[in-house]
Amino acid sequence: MKKLWFIFFFTSIFLNAQNEDNINTQISKIYRKALIEGKSYDWLDHLTNQIGGRLSGSLNMESAIKWAKEELDGLPLDSVWLQAVMVPKWVRGTFEYANIESSPGNTINVNICALGGSIATPSIGIRANVVEVKHLDELAKLGKEKIKGKIVFFNRSMQADLINTFKAYSAAVDQRYSGAAEAAKYGALAVIVRSMNFRLDDHPHTGVMSYGDLPTKKRIPAAAISTNDADLLSSMIALNPKLRFFIKQNCKNYPEVKSYNVIAQINGEETPNKIILVGAHLDSWDLGDGAHDDGAGVVQSMEVMRLISLKDFRPKNTIRLVLFANEENGLKGAKTYSKNVKKNNDEHLLALESDAGGFTPRGFNFDTEDHYFNKILSWRPYFVPYYIHLFERNGSGADVSLLKGNAKVLAGLKTDSQRYFIHHHSEMDTFDQINKRELELGAATMATLVYLTDQLGLE
Repeated sequence: MKKLWFIFFFTSIFLNAQNEDNINTQISKIYRKALIEGKSYDWLDHLTNQIGGRLSGSLNMESAIKWAKEELDGLPLDSVWLQAVMVPKWVRGTFEYANIESSPGNTINVNICALGGSIATPSIGIRANVVEVKHLDELAKLGKEKIKGKIVFFNRSMQADLINTFKAYSAAVDQRYSGAAEAAKYGALAVIVRSMNFRLDDHPHTGVMSYGDLPTKKRIPAAAISTNDADLLSSMIALNPKLRFFIKQNCKNYPEVKSYNVIAQINGEETPNKIILVGAHLDSWDLGDGAHDDGAGVVQSMEVMRLISLKDFRPKNTIRLVLFANEENGLKGAKTYSKNVKKNNDEHLLALESDAGGFTPRGFNFDTEDHYFNKILSWRPYFVPYYIHLFERNGSGADVSLLKGNAKVLAGLKTDSQRYFIHHHSEMDTFDQINKRELELGAATMATLVYLTDQLGLE
């Protein structure tokens, strides 16, 4: 009996070691194919340089949807389809103009851009005195008497001592999103918001803003100003509180139009009803070409499907790709997809999103229960040889977050984000700012998590 126990014990050790070797070999193949035979960089070149910025509801977005479907149709996948989504349509129009008037006839031009969803100024523009604030709650303290008829300038910097740049962004973005709605209540004529950017430069950063339930006739124009010009304006106000600011923009909101999520999948061989989702958002802002936000995530997610389809096995579970429409100004793609998931009661094991730029991958953020997270933590040694091992419970991604309650694990690719907000929502978000190797490492890292989830399970 003792002899049989020893045989069983050592056989188990041998089989486990053999399984570990096989997993490491498969992961090595994933990284090799991504780095030597990868498609992500060439895909991104076409998406950004041949199509460009992809505002929801735009012709460029239509072109991107068509391109993505055609590329996916060319892969050995089981199905590719479009899911109809109604999305907002906002058009920037001709580019904006602004200046600081220190005294009659003496002006300095500054760099601004309209915030997504803003209304236009009158055709002759707006020229008015400026009130500088850092927080929304300062408006109530100033009151209508000091704000009415003026332009409110929100000048709160992103907190530089926060190493997690996304936390710094979250802590500052309320002034961009809600600034116009709040300032309008006190009679402001327009708002100018400091760009969400750590670096001092001349590039304004757009982004979505909201008027909340403010009636249309009470809405005011909103624009971002570059960080260099925000500092200039602030210093000039300190010297001359009576200076005036001029802003002119002719952006416009239109009724919603039809767009699409692009969806593709490889059917699972053992449990096809269980889904492992990988995705990103196909739309972008229009100032750059949407390379980091989120063209990188799009091509990385497509590359995951290609890498999985090339492997010498059929996945146990269904692997599904979703390229979401309208993340930037409404999340309509994610809302439509999650609504259908709830309606069909689809079971998602993992929903993984890439929306942190094409920078060096560092690990993943997870939103899940303890026992699933602990299982995933046991996989960290597989990533250590690639210097990718930061596994944290720190959210996931905007699109996949709507699947909470229908997915066991929500995840977001974590990148080295220290340079991300130089490019985010600005004309600096272009293909030439992408590092090919970093982009490919991110795709391989995502494919590895998908592979491990499929082969080892979460239980």
